[in-house]
Amino acid sequence: MDLEKSQNEAVNNIAFLENFEFRIIHKDEIDQAITIEHTCFPPHEACSPENMTSRIGVASDFFLVAVDKTTGRIAGFLNGIATNETEFKDEFFTDASNHDPGGANVMICGLDVLPDYQMKGLGRELVRQYGIREKARGRKSLVLTCLDSKVGMYLKFGFVDKGISGSVWAGEEWHEMSLAL
Repeated sequence: MDLEKSQNEAVNNIAFLENFEFRIIHKDEIDQAITIEHTCFPPHEACSPENMTSRIGVASDFFLVAVDKTTGRIAGFLNGIATNETEFKDEFFTDASNHDPGGANVMICGLDVLPDYQMKGLGRELVRQYGIREKARGRKSLVLTCLDSKVGMYLKFGFVDKGISGSVWAGEEWHEMSLAL
């Protein structure tokens, strides 16, 4: 019975993936990214339009978007900046000049999946594909911060909880998590 369940899940996953195009963000999609960010995060946590625009301008190839082939719109995205630093700092959210295209690590600034697409595996697939891509580009790890309520999700994605982060973004207490590539 477990084999049958696994086979059914694999077929469903393939069908799911056939509905999306995974690629880097295009400059004309900045407004979509800003709207999605403000849909997925509360105002005090969301990246400002100015910072999102700056990050896309400096590191668009560090954005992986999932475009719904039916609508032609972005359903979700994962973005970050590269650095040789190993611990997350709040400036990664606000200052795109921290991006070092040759950096060994990627600091994940956000995983955004629109509500209609949540709980269907899209976030997991974005992380999986992003990790494969960044490993092929020579990166050593992905690092992110998340609230306590999201730790379990990221553990399922293969991240390790490094404990409470030094980040105080939005006045919150964050866990720092990493994924070795």
